[in-house]
Amino acid sequence: MRLWHPRSLTDLMLIGFALVAVPLLFAVIVSATKVRGLANESAALVRTGVQSTHLSQQLYQHINTMERNARLFQVLKDDSYLNVYDATRQRLAETSKDIQSVAGTDSLMTRRLSELHASDDLLAQLLHAKGNTDSGHNALINEQFTRLSESVNAISSLSSKQIEHGLSHLQSSTAETQNYLLWQAAGVIVITAILVGIFTLLIMRPIHQIDQAINQLGQGTFAKPVMVRGPTDLRKLGHQLEWLRNRLVDLAQERNRFLRHMSHELKTPLANIREGTELMVEGVVGELTSGQREVVEILRDNSIKLQHLIENLLSFSAWQSRHSGLELSRFRLRPLVKSALETHQLALLAQRIHLELMVDDIELHADRAKLKLILDNLLSNALKYTPRGGIIFIRATNKQKQLIMDIADTGPGISKAERAAVFDAFYSGRAPVSGHLKGTGIGLSVVLEFVQAHNGTIEIIDGEFKGAHFRVRLPLAPDEVAVA
Repeated sequence: MRLWHPRSLTDLMLIGFALVAVPLLFAVIVSATKVRGLANESAALVRTGVQSTHLSQQLYQHINTMERNARLFQVLKDDSYLNVYDATRQRLAETSKDIQSVAGTDSLMTRRLSELHASDDLLAQLLHAKGNTDSGHNALINEQFTRLSESVNAISSLSSKQIEHGLSHLQSSTAETQNYLLWQAAGVIVITAILVGIFTLLIMRPIHQIDQAINQLGQGTFAKPVMVRGPTDLRKLGHQLEWLRNRLVDLAQERNRFLRHMSHELKTPLANIREGTELMVEGVVGELTSGQREVVEILRDNSIKLQHLIENLLSFSAWQSRHSGLELSRFRLRPLVKSALETHQLALLAQRIHLELMVDDIELHADRAKLKLILDNLLSNALKYTPRGGIIFIRATNKQKQLIMDIADTGPGISKAERAAVFDAFYSGRAPVSGHLKGTGIGLSVVLEFVQAHNGTIEIIDGEFKGAHFRVRLPLAPDEVAVA
Protein backbone atom coordinates (compact mmCIF):
# COMPACT_ATOMS: atom_id res chain seq x y z
CA MET A 1 0.00 0.00 0.00
CA ARG A 2 1.45 3.32 -1.10
CA LEU A 3 1.67 5.99 1.58
CA TRP A 4 -0.01 9.32 0.96
CA HIS A 5 2.25 12.31 0.41
CA PRO A 6 1.24 15.97 0.41
CA ARG A 7 1.31 17.47 -3.04
CA SER A 8 3.47 20.39 -1.98
CA LEU A 9 5.44 21.81 0.89
CA THR A 10 2.68 24.39 1.36
CA ASP A 11 0.09 21.62 1.83
CA LEU A 12 2.29 19.93 4.43
CA MET A 13 2.73 23.20 6.32
CA LEU A 14 -1.02 23.91 6.25
CA ILE A 15 -1.77 20.40 7.54
CA GLY A 16 0.80 20.92 10.27
CA PHE A 17 -0.70 24.25 11.31
CA ALA A 18 -4.19 22.72 11.31
CA LEU A 19 -3.17 19.78 13.49
CA VAL A 20 -1.26 22.05 15.87
CA ALA A 21 -4.33 24.31 16.11
CA VAL A 22 -6.67 21.42 17.05
CA PRO A 23 -5.37 20.88 20.65
CA LEU A 24 -5.11 24.64 21.11
CA LEU A 25 -8.74 25.12 19.99
CA PHE A 26 -9.84 22.23 22.21
CA ALA A 27 -8.05 23.80 25.18
CA VAL A 28 -9.65 27.18 24.50
CA ILE A 29 -13.15 25.66 24.30
CA VAL A 30 -12.71 23.60 27.48
CA SER A 31 -11.22 26.57 29.33
CA ALA A 32 -14.08 28.83 28.25
CA THR A 33 -16.64 26.20 29.37
CA LYS A 34 -14.97 25.79 32.75
CA VAL A 35 -14.70 29.53 33.31
CA ARG A 36 -18.32 30.04 32.26
CA GLY A 37 -19.41 27.35 34.73
CA LEU A 38 -17.51 29.07 37.52
CA ALA A 39 -18.99 32.43 36.55
CA ASN A 40 -22.52 31.00 36.58
CA GLU A 41 -21.95 29.33 39.94
CA SER A 42 -20.51 32.53 41.36
CA ALA A 43 -23.45 34.58 40.05
CA ALA A 44 -25.94 32.08 41.51
CA LEU A 45 -24.16 32.21 44.86
CA VAL A 46 -24.28 36.01 44.86
CA ARG A 47 -28.00 36.00 44.00
CA THR A 48 -28.73 33.42 46.70
CA GLY A 49 -26.73 35.37 49.26
CA VAL A 50 -28.47 38.63 48.46
CA GLN A 51 -31.90 37.00 48.52
CA SER A 52 -31.20 35.17 51.80
CA THR A 53 -29.94 38.33 53.47
CA HIS A 54 -32.89 40.35 52.22
CA LEU A 55 -35.43 37.71 53.32
CA SER A 56 -33.79 37.39 56.76
CA GLN A 57 -34.06 41.15 57.21
CA GLN A 58 -37.72 40.97 56.20
CA LEU A 59 -38.32 38.25 58.81
CA TYR A 60 -36.83 40.46 61.51
CA GLN A 61 -38.95 43.39 60.37
CA HIS A 62 -42.12 41.27 60.32
CA ILE A 63 -41.46 39.86 63.82
CA ASN A 64 -40.80 43.32 65.21
CA THR A 65 -43.96 44.69 63.62
CA MET A 66 -46.01 41.76 64.86
CA GLU A 67 -44.66 42.04 68.42
CA ARG A 68 -45.22 45.81 68.56
CA ASN A 69 -48.84 45.53 67.35
CA ALA A 70 -49.50 42.59 69.67
CA ARG A 71 -48.28 44.62 72.70
CA LEU A 72 -50.42 47.59 71.66
CA PHE A 73 -53.44 45.34 71.21
CA GLN A 74 -52.91 43.85 74.67
CA VAL A 75 -52.78 47.29 76.26
CA LEU A 76 -55.34 49.24 74.20
CA LYS A 77 -57.68 46.42 73.17
CA ASP A 78 -57.98 48.03 69.75
CA ASP A 79 -58.85 45.56 66.98
CA SER A 80 -57.02 47.69 64.38
CA TYR A 81 -53.72 46.60 65.89
CA LEU A 82 -54.81 43.01 65.66
CA ASN A 83 -55.69 43.54 62.00
CA VAL A 84 -52.17 44.96 61.34
CA TYR A 85 -50.81 41.96 63.22
CA ASP A 86 -52.71 39.55 60.96
CA ALA A 87 -51.61 41.36 57.79
CA THR A 88 -47.96 41.26 58.92
CA ARG A 89 -48.39 37.60 59.82
CA GLN A 90 -49.55 36.96 56.23
CA ARG A 91 -46.44 38.67 54.86
CA LEU A 92 -44.35 36.56 57.27
CA ALA A 93 -45.85 33.40 55.75
CA GLU A 94 -45.04 34.61 52.23
CA THR A 95 -41.47 35.47 53.25
CA SER A 96 -41.02 32.03 54.81
CA LYS A 97 -42.17 30.44 51.53
CA ASP A 98 -39.55 32.47 49.66
CA ILE A 99 -36.91 31.34 52.13
CA GLN A 100 -37.99 27.73 51.62
CA SER A 101 -37.70 28.08 47.83
CA VAL A 102 -34.20 29.57 48.15
CA ALA A 103 -33.10 26.90 50.65
CA GLY A 104 -34.45 24.09 48.48
CA THR A 105 -34.61 20.69 50.13
CA ASP A 106 -32.53 21.57 53.16
CA SER A 107 -34.17 19.51 55.95
CA LEU A 108 -32.79 21.64 58.78
CA MET A 109 -34.15 24.81 57.19
CA THR A 110 -37.53 23.11 56.70
CA ARG A 111 -37.61 22.14 60.38
CA ARG A 112 -36.75 25.69 61.51
CA LEU A 113 -39.46 27.12 59.28
CA SER A 114 -41.93 24.60 60.72
CA GLU A 115 -41.02 25.72 64.23
CA LEU A 116 -41.53 29.32 63.11
CA HIS A 117 -45.02 28.52 61.73
CA ALA A 118 -45.93 26.59 64.88
CA SER A 119 -45.01 29.54 67.15
CA ASP A 120 -46.81 31.91 64.80
CA ASP A 121 -49.99 29.83 64.82
CA LEU A 122 -49.94 29.55 68.62
CA LEU A 123 -49.43 33.30 68.95
CA ALA A 124 -52.35 33.97 66.63
CA GLN A 125 -54.60 31.70 68.72
CA LEU A 126 -53.49 33.38 71.95
CA LEU A 127 -54.07 36.87 70.60
CA HIS A 128 -57.48 36.03 69.14
CA ALA A 129 -58.65 34.46 72.43
CA LYS A 130 -60.52 37.60 73.65
CA GLY A 131 -61.34 38.04 77.29
CA ASN A 132 -58.34 36.07 78.48
CA THR A 133 -55.96 38.64 79.94
CA ASP A 134 -54.55 36.92 82.97
CA SER A 135 -50.84 36.99 83.71
CA GLY A 136 -50.34 33.37 82.61
CA HIS A 137 -51.84 34.15 79.22
CA ASN A 138 -49.54 37.16 78.76
CA ALA A 139 -46.50 35.14 79.89
CA LEU A 140 -47.36 32.49 77.31
CA ILE A 141 -47.56 35.18 74.60
CA ASN A 142 -44.15 36.54 75.65
CA GLU A 143 -42.71 33.04 75.57
CA GLN A 144 -43.98 32.44 72.02
CA PHE A 145 -42.56 35.75 70.82
CA THR A 146 -39.23 34.69 72.31
CA ARG A 147 -39.41 31.36 70.47
CA LEU A 148 -40.42 33.19 67.31
CA SER A 149 -37.34 35.41 67.56
CA GLU A 150 -35.15 32.36 68.24
CA SER A 151 -36.57 30.65 65.13
CA VAL A 152 -35.84 33.73 63.01
CA ASN A 153 -32.27 33.88 64.40
CA ALA A 154 -31.82 30.20 63.61
CA ILE A 155 -33.16 30.69 60.07
CA SER A 156 -30.80 33.67 59.53
CA SER A 157 -27.88 31.62 60.86
CA LEU A 158 -28.73 28.72 58.53
CA SER A 159 -28.91 31.11 55.57
CA SER A 160 -25.46 32.45 56.45
CA LYS A 161 -24.08 28.93 56.74
CA GLN A 162 -25.57 28.01 53.38
CA ILE A 163 -23.86 31.03 51.83
CA GLU A 164 -20.55 30.08 53.49
CA HIS A 165 -20.94 26.51 52.28
CA GLY A 166 -21.63 27.74 48.75
CA LEU A 167 -18.59 30.03 48.95
CA SER A 168 -16.39 27.13 50.12
CA HIS A 169 -17.71 24.96 47.29
CA LEU A 170 -17.01 27.77 44.81
CA GLN A 171 -13.44 28.11 46.11
CA SER A 172 -12.95 24.36 45.84
CA SER A 173 -14.35 24.36 42.31
CA THR A 174 -12.10 27.28 41.40
CA ALA A 175 -9.01 25.43 42.70
CA GLU A 176 -10.00 22.25 40.87
CA THR A 177 -10.61 24.18 37.66
CA GLN A 178 -7.29 25.95 38.04
CA ASN A 179 -5.45 22.64 38.48
CA TYR A 180 -7.35 21.14 35.56
CA LEU A 181 -6.48 24.07 33.31
CA LEU A 182 -2.82 23.90 34.37
CA TRP A 183 -2.62 20.18 33.54
CA GLN A 184 -4.53 20.81 30.34
CA ALA A 185 -2.08 23.59 29.38
CA ALA A 186 0.85 21.27 30.12
CA GLY A 187 -0.72 18.52 28.02
CA VAL A 188 -1.44 20.92 25.17
CA ILE A 189 2.13 22.21 25.28
CA VAL A 190 3.51 18.66 25.15
CA ILE A 191 1.18 17.62 22.32
CA THR A 192 1.89 20.83 20.42
CA ALA A 193 5.64 20.37 20.89
CA ILE A 194 5.40 16.78 19.62
CA LEU A 195 3.36 17.84 16.59
CA VAL A 196 5.72 20.74 15.89
CA GLY A 197 8.68 18.36 16.18
CA ILE A 198 7.08 15.81 13.85
CA PHE A 199 6.18 18.35 11.19
CA THR A 200 9.53 20.10 11.55
CA LEU A 201 11.16 16.74 10.87
CA LEU A 202 8.83 16.08 7.94
CA ILE A 203 9.60 19.50 6.48
CA MET A 204 13.31 19.71 7.28
CA ARG A 205 14.23 16.12 6.35
CA PRO A 206 13.65 16.51 2.59
CA ILE A 207 15.22 19.97 2.66
CA HIS A 208 18.25 18.50 4.47
CA GLN A 209 18.40 15.67 1.91
CA ILE A 210 18.33 18.20 -0.93
CA ASP A 211 21.02 20.28 0.80
CA GLN A 212 23.22 17.18 1.24
CA ALA A 213 22.70 16.21 -2.40
CA ILE A 214 23.67 19.69 -3.61
CA ASN A 215 26.77 19.69 -1.37
CA GLN A 216 27.79 16.25 -2.68
CA LEU A 217 27.35 17.37 -6.27
CA GLY A 218 29.27 20.56 -5.54
CA GLN A 219 32.14 18.55 -4.03
CA GLY A 220 32.23 16.23 -7.02
CA THR A 221 30.94 13.16 -5.15
CA PHE A 222 28.64 11.33 -7.56
CA ALA A 223 28.63 7.78 -6.15
CA LYS A 224 25.63 8.16 -3.83
CA PRO A 225 22.19 8.35 -5.51
CA VAL A 226 19.97 11.29 -4.63
CA MET A 227 16.96 10.12 -2.58
CA VAL A 228 14.43 12.72 -1.38
CA ARG A 229 11.34 11.70 0.58
CA GLY A 230 8.54 14.10 1.39
CA PRO A 231 6.02 16.28 -0.45
CA THR A 232 5.56 15.66 -4.16
CA ASP A 233 7.21 18.90 -5.29
CA LEU A 234 10.34 18.21 -3.21
CA ARG A 235 10.49 14.61 -4.49
CA LYS A 236 10.32 15.98 -8.04
CA LEU A 237 13.23 18.27 -7.19
CA GLY A 238 15.09 15.19 -5.88
CA HIS A 239 14.44 13.42 -9.21
CA GLN A 240 15.87 16.42 -11.05
CA LEU A 241 18.98 16.35 -8.84
CA GLU A 242 19.32 12.62 -9.50
CA TRP A 243 19.12 13.33 -13.24
CA LEU A 244 21.78 16.02 -12.79
CA ARG A 245 23.96 13.55 -10.85
CA ASN A 246 23.70 10.95 -13.60
CA ARG A 247 24.53 13.60 -16.18
CA LEU A 248 27.58 14.71 -14.20
CA VAL A 249 28.67 11.07 -13.85
CA ASP A 250 28.44 10.67 -17.62
CA LEU A 251 30.42 13.86 -18.17
CA ALA A 252 33.07 12.75 -15.65
CA GLN A 253 33.35 9.37 -17.37
CA GLU A 254 33.70 11.04 -20.76
CA ARG A 255 36.38 13.34 -19.37
CA ASN A 256 38.27 10.46 -17.78
CA ARG A 257 37.95 8.44 -20.96
CA PHE A 258 39.41 11.36 -22.92
CA LEU A 259 42.25 11.72 -20.41
CA ARG A 260 43.08 8.04 -20.59
CA HIS A 261 43.07 8.01 -24.38
CA MET A 262 45.15 11.18 -24.64
CA SER A 263 47.57 9.96 -21.98
CA HIS A 264 48.10 6.69 -23.79
CA GLU A 265 48.54 8.53 -27.07
CA LEU A 266 51.15 10.79 -25.47
CA LYS A 267 53.07 7.97 -23.83
CA THR A 268 54.05 6.36 -27.14
CA PRO A 269 55.92 9.35 -28.66
CA LEU A 270 57.27 10.22 -25.21
CA ALA A 271 58.73 6.73 -24.87
CA ASN A 272 60.49 7.23 -28.22
CA ILE A 273 61.83 10.62 -27.12
CA ARG A 274 63.16 9.16 -23.87
CA GLU A 275 64.72 6.19 -25.65
CA GLY A 276 66.40 8.52 -28.14
CA THR A 277 67.77 10.81 -25.44
CA GLU A 278 69.06 7.83 -23.44
CA LEU A 279 70.87 6.52 -26.54
CA MET A 280 72.40 9.93 -27.12
CA VAL A 281 73.50 10.19 -23.49
CA GLU A 282 75.08 6.73 -23.67
CA GLY A 283 77.02 7.75 -26.82
CA VAL A 284 75.48 5.15 -29.10
CA VAL A 285 75.22 7.69 -31.92
CA GLY A 286 78.65 9.09 -31.18
CA GLU A 287 80.40 11.20 -28.63
CA LEU A 288 78.63 14.45 -27.70
CA THR A 289 80.23 17.76 -27.06
CA SER A 290 79.68 19.43 -23.74
CA GLY A 291 77.07 21.75 -25.21
CA GLN A 292 75.23 18.90 -26.92
CA ARG A 293 75.31 16.83 -23.76
CA GLU A 294 73.81 19.73 -21.80
CA VAL A 295 70.97 20.03 -24.31
CA VAL A 296 70.37 16.26 -24.20
CA GLU A 297 70.31 16.33 -20.40
CA ILE A 298 67.69 19.04 -20.51
CA LEU A 299 65.64 16.98 -22.97
CA ARG A 300 65.90 13.89 -20.79
CA ASP A 301 65.04 15.82 -17.60
CA ASN A 302 61.95 17.37 -19.15
CA SER A 303 60.87 14.10 -20.71
CA ILE A 304 60.98 12.55 -17.22
CA LYS A 305 58.83 15.39 -15.89
CA LEU A 306 56.42 14.96 -18.77
CA GLN A 307 56.23 11.24 -18.04
CA HIS A 308 55.31 12.00 -14.42
CA LEU A 309 52.59 14.35 -15.57
CA ILE A 310 51.15 11.72 -17.89
CA GLU A 311 51.28 9.11 -15.13
CA ASN A 312 49.43 11.55 -12.87
CA LEU A 313 46.78 11.98 -15.54
CA LEU A 314 46.38 8.22 -15.84
CA SER A 315 46.27 7.75 -12.07
CA PHE A 316 43.75 10.55 -11.64
CA SER A 317 41.55 9.20 -14.41
CA ALA A 318 41.68 5.66 -13.05
CA TRP A 319 40.89 6.83 -9.54
CA GLN A 320 37.99 9.00 -10.64
CA SER A 321 36.55 6.02 -12.51
CA ARG A 322 37.04 3.84 -9.39
CA HIS A 323 38.93 1.31 -11.48
CA SER A 324 41.79 1.18 -9.01
CA GLY A 325 41.60 0.39 -5.31
CA LEU A 326 43.97 0.36 -2.39
CA GLU A 327 46.42 -2.52 -2.33
CA LEU A 328 47.41 -2.68 1.32
CA SER A 329 50.77 -4.00 2.42
CA ARG A 330 53.24 -3.51 5.26
CA PHE A 331 56.35 -1.47 4.53
CA ARG A 332 58.71 1.00 6.17
CA LEU A 333 58.59 4.69 5.42
CA ARG A 334 62.28 5.55 5.10
CA PRO A 335 62.97 3.35 2.03
CA LEU A 336 59.85 4.78 0.37
CA VAL A 337 61.03 8.36 0.97
CA LYS A 338 64.48 7.43 -0.36
CA SER A 339 62.93 5.94 -3.51
CA ALA A 340 60.85 9.07 -4.10
CA LEU A 341 63.92 11.30 -3.68
CA GLU A 342 65.92 9.23 -6.17
CA THR A 343 63.27 9.94 -8.78
CA HIS A 344 63.84 13.69 -8.34
CA GLN A 345 67.60 13.50 -7.83
CA LEU A 346 68.50 15.14 -11.13
CA ALA A 347 66.09 18.04 -10.61
CA LEU A 348 67.42 18.58 -7.08
CA LEU A 349 71.00 18.68 -8.35
CA ALA A 350 70.16 20.86 -11.34
CA GLN A 351 68.52 23.53 -9.17
CA ARG A 352 71.01 23.04 -6.31
CA ILE A 353 68.18 22.51 -3.83
CA HIS A 354 69.09 21.30 -0.34
CA LEU A 355 67.12 18.68 1.57
CA GLU A 356 66.48 18.59 5.29
CA LEU A 357 65.17 15.16 6.31
CA MET A 358 63.79 14.14 9.69
CA VAL A 359 61.98 10.88 8.93
CA ASP A 360 61.37 8.35 11.71
CA ASP A 361 61.61 4.67 10.90
CA ILE A 362 57.83 4.06 10.84
CA GLU A 363 56.08 0.90 9.72
CA LEU A 364 52.92 1.48 7.70
CA HIS A 365 50.02 -0.63 6.54
CA ALA A 366 48.84 1.20 3.44
CA ASP A 367 49.03 1.29 -0.36
CA ARG A 368 52.74 1.66 -1.08
CA ALA A 369 52.32 2.83 -4.67
CA LYS A 370 49.69 5.42 -3.74
CA LEU A 371 51.81 6.75 -0.87
CA LYS A 372 54.84 6.99 -3.19
CA LEU A 373 52.71 8.94 -5.65
CA ILE A 374 51.64 11.27 -2.81
CA LEU A 375 55.32 11.89 -2.01
CA ASP A 376 56.22 12.31 -5.70
CA ASN A 377 53.52 14.90 -6.30
CA LEU A 378 54.26 16.87 -3.13
CA LEU A 379 57.98 16.86 -3.98
CA SER A 380 57.23 17.87 -7.58
CA ASN A 381 55.11 20.75 -6.28
CA ALA A 382 57.92 21.83 -3.91
CA LEU A 383 60.50 21.60 -6.72
CA LYS A 384 58.27 23.60 -9.04
CA TYR A 385 58.11 26.61 -6.70
CA THR A 386 61.40 26.40 -4.75
CA PRO A 387 63.97 28.91 -6.10
CA ARG A 388 67.46 27.85 -7.12
CA GLY A 389 69.54 27.18 -3.99
CA GLY A 390 66.43 26.86 -1.80
CA ILE A 391 65.55 24.21 0.79
CA ILE A 392 62.91 21.46 0.89
CA PHE A 393 61.96 20.07 4.29
CA ILE A 394 60.63 16.54 4.79
CA ARG A 395 59.61 15.38 8.26
CA ALA A 396 57.67 12.33 9.36
CA THR A 397 56.78 11.09 12.84
CA ASN A 398 54.35 8.75 14.58
CA LYS A 399 51.90 10.52 16.88
CA GLN A 400 48.83 8.86 18.46
CA LYS A 401 48.81 6.01 15.92
CA GLN A 402 48.99 8.47 13.04
CA LEU A 403 51.67 9.25 10.49
CA ILE A 404 52.33 13.00 10.58
CA MET A 405 54.27 13.94 7.44
CA ASP A 406 55.32 17.53 6.64
CA ILE A 407 56.66 18.67 3.27
CA ALA A 408 57.62 22.33 3.04
CA ASP A 409 59.74 24.60 0.86
CA THR A 410 61.21 28.10 0.76
CA GLY A 411 59.22 29.24 -2.27
CA PRO A 412 56.62 32.03 -2.48
CA GLY A 413 54.03 30.00 -0.58
CA ILE A 414 50.29 29.75 -1.20
CA SER A 415 48.11 32.82 -0.87
CA LYS A 416 44.94 32.58 1.22
CA ALA A 417 42.84 33.37 -1.85
CA GLU A 418 44.19 30.27 -3.66
CA ARG A 419 43.94 27.74 -0.81
CA ALA A 420 40.35 26.84 -1.48
CA ALA A 421 41.24 25.78 -5.05
CA VAL A 422 44.76 24.29 -4.90
CA PHE A 423 43.38 20.76 -4.45
CA ASP A 424 40.94 21.10 -7.36
CA ALA A 425 41.75 19.15 -10.50
CA PHE A 426 43.44 21.12 -13.32
CA TYR A 427 44.01 24.19 -11.16
CA SER A 428 47.43 25.83 -11.52
CA GLY A 429 48.56 28.43 -9.05
CA ARG A 430 49.48 31.99 -9.99
CA ALA A 431 52.84 31.91 -8.21
CA PRO A 432 55.94 31.95 -10.47
CA VAL A 433 57.26 28.50 -11.38
CA SER A 434 60.96 27.81 -10.89
CA GLY A 435 61.07 24.72 -13.14
CA HIS A 436 61.05 24.60 -16.95
CA LEU A 437 57.64 22.93 -17.32
CA LYS A 438 54.32 24.11 -15.92
CA GLY A 439 52.16 21.31 -14.47
CA THR A 440 48.67 20.26 -15.49
CA GLY A 441 47.22 21.12 -12.07
CA ILE A 442 46.17 17.59 -11.11
CA GLY A 443 49.09 16.63 -8.84
CA LEU A 444 47.58 18.00 -5.62
CA SER A 445 44.14 16.75 -6.67
CA VAL A 446 45.53 13.22 -6.90
CA VAL A 447 47.25 13.71 -3.52
CA LEU A 448 43.93 14.71 -1.92
CA GLU A 449 42.12 11.73 -3.48
CA PHE A 450 44.73 9.23 -2.29
CA VAL A 451 44.99 10.75 1.21
CA GLN A 452 41.21 10.62 1.64
CA ALA A 453 41.19 7.04 0.36
CA HIS A 454 43.41 6.18 3.36
CA ASN A 455 40.97 8.00 5.71
CA GLY A 456 43.60 10.69 6.12
CA THR A 457 43.71 14.47 5.86
CA ILE A 458 45.96 17.06 4.25
CA GLU A 459 46.14 20.69 5.30
CA ILE A 460 48.18 23.82 4.65
CA ILE A 461 50.13 25.07 7.69
CA ASP A 462 51.16 28.70 8.29
CA GLY A 463 54.00 30.31 10.16
CA GLU A 464 56.61 27.54 10.45
CA PHE A 465 58.30 27.79 7.03
CA LYS A 466 58.71 30.58 4.50
CA GLY A 467 57.01 28.82 1.57
CA ALA A 468 54.24 26.25 1.16
CA HIS A 469 53.86 23.77 4.02
CA PHE A 470 51.67 20.68 3.56
CA ARG A 471 50.87 18.37 6.47
CA VAL A 472 49.53 14.87 5.76
CA ARG A 473 47.90 12.74 8.49
CA LEU A 474 47.39 9.05 7.79
CA PRO A 475 46.24 6.29 10.21
CA LEU A 476 48.74 3.52 10.91
CA ALA A 477 46.25 0.86 12.08
CA PRO A 478 44.98 -1.32 9.21
CA ASP A 479 41.35 -1.27 10.40
CA GLU A 480 41.31 2.53 10.09
CA VAL A 481 42.01 2.40 6.35
CA ALA A 482 39.05 2.14 3.95
CA VAL A 483 39.74 -0.17 1.02
CA ALA A 484 38.12 1.14 -2.17
